[in-house]
Amino acid sequence: MEISKGPTGSARQGSPQRRPRTVLRGRRTVLALALAGAGTLTGAAVFAHVLPHGTHGSPAPGASAAAAEAPSPGAPGIGDPLMPLAGNGGYTVRRYTLDFDWRAVRTPFPATATISATATQALSRFDLDFAGNTLQRVTVDGSPATAVRHGDELVVTPARPIPHGSAFTVRVAYTADPTQSRHRDDAIQDYGWVPTSDGTVVYAQPDGARMIFPADDHPSLRAPVTFRITTPPGLSAVANGRLVDKVRRPDGRIRWTYDSEQPIAAQLVQMAVGRFTFVDGTGPRGLPVRDVVPDGLVGDTEAYRSLTPDHLAWLERRLGPYPFRRYGVLVGDTDQPVALETQSLSVVPREDLLGDRVDAERNLVHELTHHWTGDSVAIRRWSDLWLSEGHARFYERLYSDTHGGPGLEEAMRAAYEQHDQWRHDEGAPAEPTEPALFKVMRYDGSALVLYALREKVGEETFGRIERAWVSRYRGRAAGTRDFVALASEVAGEDLTPFLTPWLYGPHTPPMPGHPYWRVDPVED
Repeated sequence: MEISKGPTGSARQGSPQRRPRTVLRGRRTVLALALAGAGTLTGAAVFAHVLPHGTHGSPAPGASAAAAEAPSPGAPGIGDPLMPLAGNGGYTVRRYTLDFDWRAVRTPFPATATISATATQALSRFDLDFAGNTLQRVTVDGSPATAVRHGDELVVTPARPIPHGSAFTVRVAYTADPTQSRHRDDAIQDYGWVPTSDGTVVYAQPDGARMIFPADDHPSLRAPVTFRITTPPGLSAVANGRLVDKVRRPDGRIRWTYDSEQPIAAQLVQMAVGRFTFVDGTGPRGLPVRDVVPDGLVGDTEAYRSLTPDHLAWLERRLGPYPFRRYGVLVGDTDQPVALETQSLSVVPREDLLGDRVDAERNLVHELTHHWTGDSVAIRRWSDLWLSEGHARFYERLYSDTHGGPGLEEAMRAAYEQHDQWRHDEGAPAEPTEPALFKVMRYDGSALVLYALREKVGEETFGRIERAWVSRYRGRAAGTRDFVALASEVAGEDLTPFLTPWLYGPHTPPMPGHPYWRVDPVED
């Protein structure tokens, strides 16, 4: 994730005046719906249905011994200290199938999420992360289920318990609200649904996917996604991955089907609607590159968009092969000054592509770098965000160093001088507070840790560490301890004593090779 730069290339990382955030809380209420077609409710209302017996999917091989396990509720979160209710316990998602029947800008529309999952315990009930929207009905394996809304949790009780190891399918029908968003006073700014003049783009990071579809919403949890988006004539739809099918219905509306091709974290989902031109190209080794551009911006953004193959080649020389099957840039025709690494299709605001070349390339390289570190190698928990944003900022700065921007050493020295202040205000790189999660310490402050490591072990060893990191953990989640252990292994020395004070605590260590660098005093 990256916010737009000012004319000097400095990120607008300050804390804007706080404005009220959308809070979707309510009393726990229960309502019986006697018929499947009964009226709908919104907000924190509770939905129940007359529950007949149903049959769940067959247990997975080897699950018979677990069948006698007493059913119990799945946990409402996976226990991430910064966001305790993010994700859910008791099951793993095998696939999401999302059906969106788009109507018009800022207009509610019918939506259905079908979630194929496997129980990792015997479940009496389980949670989905789901906020706002208008819930219509919930079924488990085709049988009506009780669904209780409690804050951002949708608590689902199936007609009968789900045995440990069983495959099951949840279907949630709802009316989606494409005006729904929230705000953070950090680099995220507004997130959720972000309207455009003729449609929408999606910014789900960090926990906004739940405003778009019911999910297992934590960056370490991934599953493949099938998108089926129906649009009026004249509008196009795009989502992560490959366009599988495009069908015109008898009423003239068009259904677009996309497959994510690889598992994806909920925060990296993209679904956009608008009057788009699809611009096809080719990257290194024949990699398909497809940009999605609002019709009126194709020519004006072409100069910077056309640099993607060069950016891919530059990063592959440092990090190894690009880890996905395709890439592209979605030009966001909004006033949101934020770019986001939505998997295989980064969204970049129009202003980033209409201004200074140095700043445009910094943002483009930043989001592309995330596809190695953040998308392919996911963070294990939110306190590991420094590994994602720090790497993206480091390679953004490294690229800029030789492409007309500020020098890397100059940028890192400026970060070093402010590092104690950032530690005081926002927490050390690997121990953030939740409100300061996406502030400058996770960007330049964390890039500085990688710079210090490079100065400690040398450029050649640092390069081997980086390539080993993205290779070993490709398609997996990894955390700070994993990185320190791998760096130590590759370097042939225990780097824990060196990296620990860089990652934790109130004071910035000396910078190797730069004995005259000084940290500015902290101001309260």
